[in-house]
Amino acid sequence: MTQVPQGYMENAQGHLVPVGQVKEIDLARHELVMEKIAKARAMQTELRRLKGEIMGDVEAFIALSAEKYGADMGGRKGNVTLASFDGRYQLKRQISENLTFDERLHVAKNLIDECLKEWSEGSPEALQALVTKAFDVDKEGRINVGNILGLRKVAIDDPRWHRAMEAISDSLTVTGTKAYFRLYERDASGKMQAISLDIAAL
Repeated sequence: MTQVPQGYMENAQGHLVPVGQVKEIDLARHELVMEKIAKARAMQTELRRLKGEIMGDVEAFIALSAEKYGADMGGRKGNVTLASFDGRYQLKRQISENLTFDERLHVAKNLIDECLKEWSEGSPEALQALVTKAFDVDKEGRINVGNILGLRKVAIDDPRWHRAMEAISDSLTVTGTKAYFRLYERDASGKMQAISLDIAAL
């Protein structure tokens, strides 16, 4: 980002405009926006620091709890819920896995296509629609993992279908994990409500 010379302001088109030529209302609007953006950036930095602190403290507490029983947790897998003594508050740590499929998914698709082609007359439309939906891609060209895995719940007695489901299972790989945390407070009715850190939800 280029430095704007003193005494000038850069407009939306990237042109330098002398401050003296900027209308008072435009200058006041700019100052208001920049002030609030600066505060929001500072809050964002603080929230990032809080997230790191909570994640680290939860990891340390889980390790401490495991140590008392002589257990090795072996990494940070699994979801964990920590509750206050009175049960009013909860801190939940959730681990989300990024899943993808390798080339064996194409093998599964070919086997499924063979089945559908052979069953074309007797194949339920619902099954064909389920398979079509499962292998559809989104705007980014990604396949919905949940839809693909949903095919494994369909009980069909055909060796090719079984091999296709096995190929789907074998092709599934974990490419990474991401940790999230959520905070909850029990309301007057006894229901746990999320403590929102989303400014739009406040």
